[in-house]
Amino acid sequence: MSMIVMTMPIPPEKYEEWRDGMSKFSGARRDEYNAARTRQGVTRQGVFVDHTPQGPVEIMVLEADDPERALQLITTSEEPFDVEFREFLMNIFGLDLSKPPPGPPPEKVLDWSAPVAAQSR
Repeated sequence: MSMIVMTMPIPPEKYEEWRDGMSKFSGARRDEYNAARTRQGVTRQGVFVDHTPQGPVEIMVLEADDPERALQLITTSEEPFDVEFREFLMNIFGLDLSKPPPGPPPEKVLDWSAPVAAQSR
């Protein structure tokens, strides 16, 4: 399984709205979120918030057999939930997923997993 990690500063004036969205995706809209990520080939996703001196930062970890393809499917899907999710990202972050990111993807510098024998103990 491969992973990708992305960070985005959360505008302080959007923090409560971001937090509400995260609550809905993990609560009332969990089934829709599950269906979307399953369609996109995502096997695990974590979203964290880091409260830095510069303000809150979202840290998103996504695991999939092909994370780049999963992100492409999130970007292009016309499923109603996926369209709404992209609108949420645009509203909170000003992130337009229809345009390529301004720079290269994050560079992986370490990817460690416990050896199989250690995992079974």
